[in-house]
Amino acid sequence: RGGMCYHDNSLVSASLEALIQHLVPTVDYYPDRSYVFTFLLSSRLFLPPYELMTRVCHLCVEQQRSGDALLDKIRFREVAPKLVQLLTEWTETFPYDFRDERMMRCLKDMTHHVARGDEYSWRAMQQMTQRLIKRLSALGQYEEAVAALNAAAMERPASLKSKQASAQRNDVLSLCDDPFVLAQQLTHIELDRLSFIGPEEFIQTFAMKDPLENHKGFFRKRKTSNLEAYVSWFNRLSYLVATEICMPMKKKHRARIIEFFIDVAQECFNIGNFNSLMAIITGMNMSPVARLKKTWNKVNTDKFEILEHQMDPSSNFSNYRTALRGANQRSETAHSSQEKIVIPFFSLLIKDIYFLNEGCASRLPNGHINFEKLWELAKQVSEFLVWRQVVCPFDRDRRILQYLVTTPIFTEDGQYSVSNAFSGVNHKNVWYSLSVLGNKQSPYCLSYCCRAASGFI
Repeated sequence: RGGMCYHDNSLVSASLEALIQHLVPTVDYYPDRSYVFTFLLSSRLFLPPYELMTRVCHLCVEQQRSGDALLDKIRFREVAPKLVQLLTEWTETFPYDFRDERMMRCLKDMTHHVARGDEYSWRAMQQMTQRLIKRLSALGQYEEAVAALNAAAMERPASLKSKQASAQRNDVLSLCDDPFVLAQQLTHIELDRLSFIGPEEFIQTFAMKDPLENHKGFFRKRKTSNLEAYVSWFNRLSYLVATEICMPMKKKHRARIIEFFIDVAQECFNIGNFNSLMAIITGMNMSPVARLKKTWNKVNTDKFEILEHQMDPSSNFSNYRTALRGANQRSETAHSSQEKIVIPFFSLLIKDIYFLNEGCASRLPNGHINFEKLWELAKQVSEFLVWRQVVCPFDRDRRILQYLVTTPIFTEDGQYSVSNAFSGVNHKNVWYSLSVLGNKQSPYCLSYCCRAASGFI
């Protein structure tokens, strides 16, 4: 097709119009699946999905027009199954595009058009639309559930209102003292949340702003909301680890919790859950935890140092990238569901895609779109899709899962105003000050709690 440049039979650049034309099926042509995924993924850098869909459907219909109504109907009947195939790939791989009412309107119009020409294709369109609505409904339920969990986690914990109440406070060890079981439950949460991230969310971050965003139902939700929710989960887990370590009064108990989380981190590494592993390491390296010198003196840190080495950021996380490749190879030759699990350190994955986009021009000097870049973006995102589809093989423990996602945690908000209020603190006024915090409905301050505690550690 004209306006497209190839090198060694691989598409390297083309005009936007040629790329759109290349996506349109005909009676004797259907685009390669890798091309369909790559262009649908990255086209949003250049035009909104609804505009692309409108143009593709219009071209597909117009190409069958001959001026003879009967002949046109026959010709469209021949191309209809391929159009339905393309729309099926679109709705199944990028279903969140169809939260835009303009997309759904276009899909409805094409369903009516197909119905006039081919009953078989019309039925396929109906089934496709039902699957799409089911997927979007599941997404809505997921987003509502995450919002409810976040609200529950923000509720003021009674266990922080007094020293007496704190003695009755559950900690992670009272709920689960088996590191492997906790690592399994963390893996459930990771895979559940990964499964709702749309591949387009990685690209949507860089996409052009649609001037009609504020007027359409789809755009009332952020286009990267599930990706952001997943990053928030990483942050929550880090703070949860730090909170669990800082809460106990006795050094011996704190040391036991540190050793427990080191074992959990090791189990996460063994499973291939690198995101939870990094969140745990991050929590244990937070200043409020790291400063507990007398507690750390009671801990055998050999395993922790090995895990830190694995996730060392030097040389662009070279140790982690080697471990990730190993987990990938294990997944590709897996004999069990557990061996298929690969959960990447997610923030690094986002950073890699961001720098790939920033470091390489999307358009060439001649105005062509740099398709080599789009191939690379698609390669990274398609790898994520393989990881995302793994079904967690472990049994769920609802009590542990509920604890992990809802138990209150300290944050660093407002730490300066609170931490300056007390010095040389003893047990009694630590818990009194936390009670004051609770009564003011302020965010709980991890740094303050630990700074206060360090007065008697």
